[in-house]
Amino acid sequence: MNISDAAQASGLPPKTIRYYEDIDLVKPDRGANGYRDFSDVDVHNLTFLARSRALGFSIDDCRKLLALYQDKSRASGEVKKVAEGHLAEIEAKIADLTAMRDALAHLVHCCHGDDRPECPILEGLGTRRAGQM
Repeated sequence: MNISDAAQASGLPPKTIRYYEDIDLVKPDRGANGYRDFSDVDVHNLTFLARSRALGFSIDDCRKLLALYQDKSRASGEVKKVAEGHLAEIEAKIADLTAMRDALAHLVHCCHGDDRPECPILEGLGTRRAGQM
């Protein structure tokens, strides 16, 4: 199938598919006319990559996961190790965002939001306090 059909089947834009080909994540055959010819396996791999990226895996992690997926003698522990590393990164981001939200919520709560010039939000942004952002 051509790139338009592969894009529709995988849910990825053609530009992304070309990028994945450029970085050797997928390697479709080329027809006699030089056009890409995607197989069902290629489309399945593109779908796998789309789902992996939607879960936030990096390109390097996607490369590892795709290689493990294609290796029928893989150990599931290797896959779990990649997923656990990514999960730890997500949890760290969530902790950072939670701290950010809490700090901003505190500043918003302290501001009266009236006509006075005093503004705890601006004061808070202008100073660095221990334990706060």
